[in-house]
Amino acid sequence: MADAGAIPAEGLRAFVARALEMQGVPEADAATVAGLMVEADIYGYGTHGVFRLRQYLARLKGGGCNPAPKVSVVQDTVATAVIDGDDGLGHLAMATARDLAIEKARAAGIGWVGVRRGNHAGPLALYVRPQAEAGMLGMAAAVGSANHVPPYGGTDLLLGTNPIAFSAPAEGPDPFVFDMATTVAAMGKIKTLLQEGQPMPEGWMVGRDGLPLTDPGKRSEGFLLPIGGPKGFGLSVAIGLMAGVLNGAAFGSDVVDFTSDTTSATNTGQFVAALDPKAFGMGDGFARQAARVFAEMRASEPLPGHDPVRLPGDGKTAAAEARRRDGLTLTPGLRRDLNALASDYGLEPPFPGEAAG
Repeated sequence: MADAGAIPAEGLRAFVARALEMQGVPEADAATVAGLMVEADIYGYGTHGVFRLRQYLARLKGGGCNPAPKVSVVQDTVATAVIDGDDGLGHLAMATARDLAIEKARAAGIGWVGVRRGNHAGPLALYVRPQAEAGMLGMAAAVGSANHVPPYGGTDLLLGTNPIAFSAPAEGPDPFVFDMATTVAAMGKIKTLLQEGQPMPEGWMVGRDGLPLTDPGKRSEGFLLPIGGPKGFGLSVAIGLMAGVLNGAAFGSDVVDFTSDTTSATNTGQFVAALDPKAFGMGDGFARQAARVFAEMRASEPLPGHDPVRLPGDGKTAAAEARRRDGLTLTPGLRRDLNALASDYGLEPPFPGEAAG
């Protein structure tokens, strides 16, 4: 049953696209980006979907993001490529990279496509799920769009949340889709808590005194913590090398904070990969074997007080279908923010009758 406060996905896409067009984004590009942003919310990645519209509009307005980029392939081999995003909205370069990686994997068994001069592109799951739906394995990673993490044992902010995602086909309704930050929490979750006036749990951030930081409004006064201590730090550095340095993109002190600086080009680095099981003699056998192993894992007796075992991606397909059918229920803070943006740009509010702010 549809939620009375839900907004149809198509209506939300149209609003986002129109807002982007108001900042000079061509109609076709605006439709592509809006579609991916709403798709993020449809699959449950609310901190990286329409929630980011205000940030994107600010960077377009400030000149740090090119509204009409010429996304191009600047290096190309049978199995690899590098894409130049021309400082445009990151979704455009990453969607191009994803599609090219899949194309190369069909021909060569593997496709690895790097991106430079990109921007924030939403959740990496958007760029690995299609590989699994095509019967392939997918991987993607990115240098975070701001530095919130010091090197392990240090105090200088030289690393971002540097996310990584994997996908794989499996027989059944849900492919394996695993998307994570290399920090205990993504900065988007903290910004969501701030928008809703809620505190952070202990363990997400610490202040420069080393004590827990729980006020999201003071996030600039502390550090995000890496997953697994030095292990998360090492993984974050490895991602920075593959997504940043390898592509001629920003890493370390070269990273621009895309929220506080709306005028500078970020040169965000990312990569997308696709791997075809057929190149290993597996074909559809991979999905069958994966499903068998996953079934064993789900059948494992839960620990006392724990829910049954789930695999990353479980339930996403059904939840997405429900949201496509019934609409999207956004948080009160986000609904107010979208109405405020509508007022700023002279657009019809997506949530008429509700307050803006």
